[in-house]
Amino acid sequence: MGKYLIIHTSSELVRIAPEAIVYISSDGNYSTLMQADMQTRTLTYQLGQIETMIEKQLGKRENVFIRIGRGIIINRSYIYYINISKPRLVLSDAKTFSHTVSVPKDALKQLKELIEKEGL
Repeated sequence: MGKYLIIHTSSELVRIAPEAIVYISSDGNYSTLMQADMQTRTLTYQLGQIETMIEKQLGKRENVFIRIGRGIIINRSYIYYINISKPRLVLSDAKTFSHTVSVPKDALKQLKELIEKEGL
């Protein structure tokens, strides 16, 4: 059994495997977690706070998450399609789900270069 990300508040606790998370997007003082099973969860944390939780709980070495720009953290395992000119990013497992997310052109360009360089 692998590591889990645990996000808790005074009244709730979410314990989720990293591979079950497709992306986490910013929504003001809240964040929205999109799961691979198409469920969404509203989290009472800002994206920066969640990014810190991910680093502390999962560690840098095993971390499959990338923050893109100011508004989204994605699971790099689900990067399927990038189009800088549109701008468009599709996250998919190529079987059961496909999510198109809005990402600034500059951030998409950096992501594309990172993938080409590191072969993510």
